[in-house]
Amino acid sequence: SENIVSRAVLEALGSCFTNKYSEGYPGKRYYAGNAIADQVELLAQERARRVFHLGKEWSVNVQPLSGSPANLAVYMALLDPGEKIMGMSLPSGGHLTHGEKVSASGRFFTSVQYNVTREGLLDYAELRKMAQKEKPRIIVAGFTAYPRIIDFKQFADIAHDVGAYFMVDMAHIAGLVAAGVHPSPFPHADVVTTTTHKSLRGPRGGIIFSRIDRMVRGREKEKEMTIARAVNRAVFPGLQGGPHDNQTAAIAVCLKEAMQASFKKYGQQIVKNAKALASALQKKGFKIVSGGTDNHLMLVDLTDKHISGLQAQNMLEQAGIITSRTTVPFDPRPPFDPSGIRLGTPAVTTRGMKEGEMREIARLIHRALTRGGIKSIKKEVNDLCRRFPISPLKTPLKMRSIGS
Repeated sequence: SENIVSRAVLEALGSCFTNKYSEGYPGKRYYAGNAIADQVELLAQERARRVFHLGKEWSVNVQPLSGSPANLAVYMALLDPGEKIMGMSLPSGGHLTHGEKVSASGRFFTSVQYNVTREGLLDYAELRKMAQKEKPRIIVAGFTAYPRIIDFKQFADIAHDVGAYFMVDMAHIAGLVAAGVHPSPFPHADVVTTTTHKSLRGPRGGIIFSRIDRMVRGREKEKEMTIARAVNRAVFPGLQGGPHDNQTAAIAVCLKEAMQASFKKYGQQIVKNAKALASALQKKGFKIVSGGTDNHLMLVDLTDKHISGLQAQNMLEQAGIITSRTTVPFDPRPPFDPSGIRLGTPAVTTRGMKEGEMREIARLIHRALTRGGIKSIKKEVNDLCRRFPISPLKTPLKMRSIGS
């Protein structure tokens, strides 16, 4: 889930925009003195369209503070309290905001959740059967721990078949979509949400893309309202006050970076590195959920290693290797101490590592979890990191102004 931003993104995030307050939208602020804030927000919106090759039929809202508020805004815009969300369950790789009971998405709306197969894959025929039975108001695709390509067309066909809105949460794969190494959800979705960190390599923030040419359905009092207008009203004044203008500026910068040819190569290398790391771990005897990966992440099932995900996470952290414990399909263990770990390659790819380093990382993980010797492993990890230092001074764009 983490990545390393450029010096330009850091400069925007720590700029004088931190001091600004601009409640409302460009041209419709509730405070004076927002001419420059308007320019920055409109610039971020236009760059988002360009990054994902979108036309004017898409509205772009760059004000959500992060991905979870963005998702909640969509539900607030399109659903009445108690209406039904159909999303992936947490143990299968879904997100809390896709209908989990501990989340507002599961507390204020009815939730039905689909699972992956025992092989860790989506079963679209079963998805269709569930949708036909449950008749959800909105179907959510997009996950935090699913290592395979998502068939957005099949999801859209299912949603339209039962009269549901189709929402895509592409928080994890946004950078891969921008780089052209994962299919785009935009030809098929009614609404798309994303974070701007993770594979997009920007600041922590959120974006909602919503259709201007599609109407809110089933609400008599809002029958003339577009999905886009409903979403914008849900963000402000529905859920948030003034946007974080420094965050908006930093989002605009990261989107500029995502338009560069170097970003496409970066996205391609993320996937190459993920495949190399998954393959190397398999050769070391680790079980990879679904047998591999098509994107930036992989799930390692540690059930046969007689070690929990929490134990593995802690052991690896002591060795200087940061992972995330995760549930695996049909996990017998609780979510706080599940059976697996999740690994991702965006950050190490930003540092310049390639397939050879992925094999080296797999060897270090294997040693840390099976042979011990944490102190010597940590030294090797430090040596590897020194070869590929984090250097925010090395910026892909030499930008001294937001509009350059």
